[in-house]
Amino acid sequence: MIKLKLSVAVFCLAFSGISAQVKDTLAEKMLIYQLPNGGWGKHMSNKKNVDYTQKIDAKLLKIIKANNNDLATIDNNATSKEINGLIKAFQTTKNQAYLKSAEKGIQYLLSMQYENGGFPQYFPNSSIYRKQVTYNDNAMINALTVLYNVAEGKEGFEVVDPKLKEKSKEALQKGIQCILKTQVLQNGKLSIWADQYNEVSLKPEKARAFEPMSLASGESVNIVKFLMMQTITPEIEKSIKSAIQWFKESKIDGYTYNVSRENGNAVRVLSKKEGSAVWARFYDIPTNKPIFGDRDGSVKYNYDEVSEERRMGYSWYNESGTKLIESDFPKWLKKNKISE
Repeated sequence: MIKLKLSVAVFCLAFSGISAQVKDTLAEKMLIYQLPNGGWGKHMSNKKNVDYTQKIDAKLLKIIKANNNDLATIDNNATSKEINGLIKAFQTTKNQAYLKSAEKGIQYLLSMQYENGGFPQYFPNSSIYRKQVTYNDNAMINALTVLYNVAEGKEGFEVVDPKLKEKSKEALQKGIQCILKTQVLQNGKLSIWADQYNEVSLKPEKARAFEPMSLASGESVNIVKFLMMQTITPEIEKSIKSAIQWFKESKIDGYTYNVSRENGNAVRVLSKKEGSAVWARFYDIPTNKPIFGDRDGSVKYNYDEVSEERRMGYSWYNESGTKLIESDFPKWLKKNKISE
């Protein structure tokens, strides 16, 4: 009897021409936060962070509506996070609004790419360091990963407009060429990548006061992992092997870097630990020595000389290179039948 009642209800709904559209709460908020140019911001017009856990009331909606295209960015996972989230929501709901919004976001990524294949941190906002080609916080790699999934029809992106797929294939190849061009030559050897580059010359540059011109280990791990996803060419193979060699030669053995909490504050501590290894976040390009930037723009070679505010407010070491060289790289060699 219950099944019969349900069937009648579904029939009546279809017969009346009314279709109940399934909605996803998070995706609905993403639609509201999307900027006119298709991108998303990490901040709002009132300088506060975008927070999808917040309920959107009339006051917050007014603030969101005041947001403009200058806030659009790929920094801190912005835009790539929303595109991925909307595609996932479309998979479960089939709500066309989510797919259209994601496609508009993909078009934004395509529109912001430089002819040389790089991506700025913000677009169209080109003030200060925002126009630099930016690997910092994985900005460019996040954008390229979205375009890779569009081009290859992976991770649910097979539903995207075929025209965007073709454009994404072209953008992906330009991006890969930019990655290969920007791998830093260090004393005549390919090493890893800097955090950000001049958008015209593709030469490494500094960004914020505490982000000096340097090699960036954490971001370079994800660049290598992205290259490992691509069809192998002699250039890509050389790039990956060179970066792996740099990581092997530059690791700091016998240390670990932990974040703990004391009196409610995050405390970052570099401490000795047998069998563990870390890499400094930044390395001086000519000398390959770890360097540390401070709020006043100065560069230190000793971590203990960095101001307490910057030591506690920034992650100066990481351990991500360990998995790259001990697990990811051997698997890549084996999968592609490549000798080390």
